Amino acid sequence: MARLTIRHETRYLYERPVGFGLHRLLLRPRDSHATRVVEAHLTFSQQASTRWVYDALGNCVCLMTPQGRSTELSVVSELTIERFPAPLAPLRIDNPHTAMPIVYDRGDRTVLDPFIDPATDDPNGMLLDWVRAQAGGTYEPALDFLQRLNRYIHQHFDYRRRDEEGVQTPAFTVTIGSGTCRDFAWLMVEALRRLGYAARFVTGYLYSPRHSSVRGAGATHAWCEVFLPDLGWMEFDPTNGLAESADLIPVAVSRTPAEATPVSGVILGDPGRSELSIHVDVRPAETQMAVA
Repeated sequence: MARLTIRHETRYLYERPVGFGLHRLLLRPRDSHATRVVEAHLTFSQQASTRWVYDALGNCVCLMTPQGRSTELSVVSELTIERFPAPLAPLRIDNPHTAMPIVYDRGDRTVLDPFIDPATDDPNGMLLDWVRAQAGGTYEPALDFLQRLNRYIHQHFDYRRRDEEGVQTPAFTVTIGSGTCRDFAWLMVEALRRLGYAARFVTGYLYSPRHSSVRGAGATHAWCEVFLPDLGWMEFDPTNGLAESADLIPVAVSRTPAEATPVSGVILGDPGRSELSIHVDVRPAETQMAVA
């Protein structure tokens, strides 16, 4: 078991005072057999009304409406969590439906259909051609293919940090050969859907030990989950080539990246120039206690 502390600060600065409408916060990690939230605190730059709900995918959502007008809005989430690592080990799966091409039983298929249907267009077939070129032959174990595709994106695409909101189309990411963690996650999700896999977009945090070479630390992170018969939802991080890693801390899952934005909402009035800054710090709880 590993105990980690997470501090996630989002700050908006506006040239002129604005009012605020409803904001949607996806900041609390998903409680599961692998993650337990021990403490959770939210702090805002001004008074705000809050209400907690679970959305249709089971994500924990804080609905927050700031009061008054201001030239600044900051949201600080401070968490202590416990992680229970279960590294991906060699698995012997006898179910023939876990080999290419993937087949889901009728009950699973009813639930998984929204995650199998692609959400983006591929008018020239570029994305389909690209993912077919990565696939092996018929009856290749699906898990072997997924791990190979995960490593391929990590090894052959250039990581470029981009502070602007939004995600590149998967076909554009293939064309330019570079992107952010969210671009690589979305590429893997949409490519796998074209081969009949159920895949979803995941946003959360990445624990990066000191002197680690992982990419995407210091901000929110994104990766891909794929559903396999007998194995369930499995995590793949093409940015770092990780699979089922204890360093991945999921907060929300969604069909598209737009549905997994950590902080989104409405401002009232003309803000003039605006500035957004985000900082995420994930560290062992013992380290933070020792520093204090």
